[in-house]
Amino acid sequence: MNKDYEAKTQPGGLMLLVSFLVLGLAIYLPFLAEQTKSVALVVATVVAWLVWLLILPGFFVVEPNGSKVLVLFGSYRGTVRRTGFHWANPFAAKRSVSLRARTLMSEKLKVNDLAGNPIEIAAVVVWQVRDTYAASFEVDNYEQYVATQSETALRQMAQAYPYDAEDHVESLRRNTAEVSAHLTEQLNERLSRAGVEVSEARLSHLAYAPEIA
Repeated sequence: MNKDYEAKTQPGGLMLLVSFLVLGLAIYLPFLAEQTKSVALVVATVVAWLVWLLILPGFFVVEPNGSKVLVLFGSYRGTVRRTGFHWANPFAAKRSVSLRARTLMSEKLKVNDLAGNPIEIAAVVVWQVRDTYAASFEVDNYEQYVATQSETALRQMAQAYPYDAEDHVESLRRNTAEVSAHLTEQLNERLSRAGVEVSEARLSHLAYAPEIA
């Protein structure tokens, strides 16, 4: 079940105008209170300053292909994806989650292929966050999760094919398109828990290990 949803916010420009009005009132009231000797105006001055201070933490900016995850007292309150200047509950924490496409270049791994031959293999994975709720709360660190699961998937995929084989048998060296599609599918299955989608995964290095090369 997808728990990610768009948060409700107020236009930042409108709330900035409100904050200026409140600030102006907080500055003007002490002069009026001094002239009238009114206790009520003194109290109103204190309230105006408190309201102004409370408004300020609510402002935030969302950049293109960025987002802010709102968390209020430990509860998820939605995600803001709309680019621009916003205002939301000042008590809500606003966590940044990038929605940009990213590239992960794995280390060269030494594994045994399906035939038991030691090989070196590495891959390039292009991924991005699709579900900000899952990325923020389903895993501890989604970037580290992507790196770890990518390495595990690459190892398992390498062990499922021979490095080279006859024409009727798929191999790592000759069937690069099929191998890349298999790796992409495996990664999407593994990373869906973290709200991550892999758009492309391909081998960047493939060779026999030095001892048998």
